Formats: sequence, structure tokens, C-alpha cells
Amino acid sequence: MTTAATHLFRLLKWGRTLARHGALQGIESDPLTPPNVRRLCRVARFGARAPAEVDYAAALQEIGPAAIKFGQALATRPDLVGIEAAENLLQLQDDLPPEPFERIKPAIEAALGGPVDQFFSSIDPVPVGAASIAQVHRAVTTEGRDVAIKVLRPGVEEEFARAIETYEWAAAHFELLGGEAERLRPRLVIAYFKQWVRRELDLTREAASASELKQNMIAEPGFYVPEIDWRRTARRVLTLEWLDGIKLSKRDELIAAGHDPKAVASILVRAFLRQAVIDGYFHADLHQGNLFVLPDGRLAAIDFGIMGRINRQARMWLAEILYGLITGNYRRVAEIHFEAQYVPGHHDVAEFATALRAVGEPIRGLPVKDISIGRMLDGLFAITRDFDMQTQPHLLLLQKTMVMEEGVATYLDPDINMWESAEPFLKEWIRSELGPEAYYADKIVVAVRAFKKIPHLIDKIDAQYPEPGAAPPPPPLADVTILQPKRGLGYALTAFLAAAAGAAAMFAAIRLF
Repeated sequence: MTTAATHLFRLLKWGRTLARHGALQGIESDPLTPPNVRRLCRVARFGARAPAEVDYAAALQEIGPAAIKFGQALATRPDLVGIEAAENLLQLQDDLPPEPFERIKPAIEAALGGPVDQFFSSIDPVPVGAASIAQVHRAVTTEGRDVAIKVLRPGVEEEFARAIETYEWAAAHFELLGGEAERLRPRLVIAYFKQWVRRELDLTREAASASELKQNMIAEPGFYVPEIDWRRTARRVLTLEWLDGIKLSKRDELIAAGHDPKAVASILVRAFLRQAVIDGYFHADLHQGNLFVLPDGRLAAIDFGIMGRINRQARMWLAEILYGLITGNYRRVAEIHFEAQYVPGHHDVAEFATALRAVGEPIRGLPVKDISIGRMLDGLFAITRDFDMQTQPHLLLLQKTMVMEEGVATYLDPDINMWESAEPFLKEWIRSELGPEAYYADKIVVAVRAFKKIPHLIDKIDAQYPEPGAAPPPPPLADVTILQPKRGLGYALTAFLAAAAGAAAMFAAIRLF
């Protein structure tokens, strides 16, 4: 097990890198910063020359691949890191120097269980892209099909494991500060980050995600998901159909090729709404580098390592919240927050509706380019604090994806109004899901499930009240506290100091980043 001293050394080393990029400047000047945090910041920046402008993204890129992924996760939490930091973190593009093909080729052969010539007639040794977890090479199969091969970087699992272990250690100590730190639930943020990374490190999971999304998106012919080559896919290697298209980041090339950016933006909005609201399973990394326009005008997506899933009840709440904000029905939006237990019951629904109105009214009917995202987020975060709203883990990815998707759509069509584009879709879905037919269908399903439980309940009753002569159930096991061996006062004092410093370092990394 990694020692507290090792965790503390890593945190201070990372803090040093953050200091060189100016990421610790605001912490020392904040009057709310605890003295021990200020001392750690001074130690981290000793002798470092801070730049004129803070660049969080550059700092995390220098720290390493795990920090890049963590930064992408923190970009979804402006309530943790601040609005300016979140906007900067959204710039993380995962562009890293590639591994030499001499190391990638053995990794492919080990994953597929045979020489590359058995599966591919040719592989371009120069990758088309290199990210923190994997890199992609273009190849041709022995059957003559053009494919893309995604290969995990050698040693990436071990590197991520070390970093996440320290993140968990620091988050646990940060949460001990209580108050705002406890409400923001950093341990849960790290837990979800760990879950996302584990999913990305298993490329068979990514292949399955692409397959499921492709099946769901049959109803949207304008949105395309590439085919998976399962014969050439394993845990560390993913092979899928090669796509010849134009990236959404190249708007001028799209127009020159005869594509209509407004039509592409409309496809993107509708595809995302169908994934998030109807299917409850959505591509959670829809940045411009993962989206292409094919020659026939369809919008295609790649990189399915990060996917989000929300259940039907949460989707219904989400649809009603969005539709309520669009139509100005703030009372209903407030009621949904209480029904979903997002807001503790001791607060007043009417007061919460008024707070929502103060945020929603200034932006209703405006195109995205005229909406102050900073002002809107400031208002929303004030509401979460004033009404004791805890972080909703199942919505973290959705929040990130909505911000990212809105940015891509606005880049394509600066005059797009996301609310107006979403209203017809949401209105139709809500009518079908909350209408009388859906209501009675749900009641029938609930009744059938209740009847199915009756035999199980009878068995449980029999187990609790056995027939005379039957063997009695075993007694419950007693709760026994396991005593830890004493390690001496010196060790205890060292552990305590390391824990305190770790909490302070986590405060520096998350509170104001």
C-alpha cells in the first residue's frame, strides 16, 4: 500500500507544476483560504516564476495523462474549480507525443494473439492521433477494408492506477474539512472519474458502447456510428471502420465541400437529445475532434470511451426541467427538483421557483451568442449553495456533454437557439411519456411486477416464521471491532501531519484550482 508520505510528495510535486503555470495565484490572495493551505502554496511556488496569465490546461498536460483526464472531468464542475478555470480546462485536447511504432506493434500482437500480418496487410506506423490513453493508426485488413486501430499506450494502466490512488487519498482528507467541501462530495467525483477511466482502459467496453449506440441511433439516419471489427478487437486493441470525412473544427472546409453548417448543427442537437432523453445512453465526449461530416452529409462520431447512462425516471425529470425552463414554467421545474430530492424538503418550493426565475428569465428567447454563460452559471451555483443541493453524480457527464455540445453547435451556427431547437423534440417526447396512455401502461407494469413478488414474499415469511419442528435460522453475527496494532507515537504523529497536509493540498487543487 502506498504510504502517506508518497501521496504527499506527489501532491507537492504536482502543486509545483501548477505554481509554474500560475494556477496557485488566487489561492493565497483569497481571505477564505486556511493558513496551512497558504503555507503549502508558498512551498510549492518557491523559486517559481508565475506567468502573466494562468493556464490550467497546460499545467495538467505537463503533469501527465492521468491529470489530463482528471482535468477533463473537472471541466464539468465549474462549481468546484470556478468558471474561468472550467472554460480553460475545456481546451484540453489530449494531444501528446505518440509512442514509437516499435512499442505499439508488440502490443497489438499480444492483444490479438498473433502477428500483425495475420490480421492486417498494412499498418501506417505514423499515428493519426495520440491521446493520453491510446493512439490511433490507419490500416488495411487482410480482406482489403480500411480500418482504424486504437491501441492503449504501454504502461498506461499502471500510471493511472498510481495517480488515482493519490486522488482518492487527497479527496478523502479534503472532505474531512466539512461544510462546502462535504457538500461538493470530492470523493464521489474521484469515484466516478475512476469508473470512467476503467471503462476507457478496456477497449472491448468501448466497442460494445459503439455497437449499442449504433443500434439506438437507427431512428436518426443523419447520425452515423462506424462498424466494429470484432475479430480484430481485444481489451487493449480496438479496430473499427475508417471514416473519410471533415472534422467539425474545420468549418471553412465544410462550407467549401457544399455542406450546410446549420443543418449539421441541427443533426447534432437532435441526435444528442435522442441519446440523452429518449434512450438514456449518450456519447459523453462530443467535442469537435470526435465528430465528422461524411461526404453524403451525415454526421459521424468516434471515440466511445466515455458514455453516459441515466434511467427513465431521471430522463423524465430532465425533460420536464428543460421544457419548463424553455416555457418559463419555473414552478413545475421547482416541484421536480423536490420530487427528485435534489433539494432538501425543508426548503420552500415557491422560493426555489423564484430563484430559478431570476436565472432563467434573462436568457429566455436569446440566441446562444447573446447569453452570458458566466452570469447564468453564477446564478445556478448560488442556488445550489442557498438551497443545500448536493452534487448529482448521474448528471455529471450529462452536464459536461450539454456544455460541450452547445459549444460545437454554436460554432457551426452562431445564431442557433438551443432552447428553441429543443422545444419541439421535448414537447413531443413529454406528451408521449406523460400522456394518459403512458400513465396507465406504467401502472400495469407496476402491478404485474408487484404480483411477481408475491411468491418471494411468501418464502421470506416462511423463513421468518418456520413451521413447528423446522430448524431455526442461525443467529445473527455480532459486530466486532478489529483492534489495530499500535505503531508508536512517532508514526501516529507523522500520519496525522501527512493527512493534514494532504487535506490542505486537495483544498488547493480543488477549491480554487
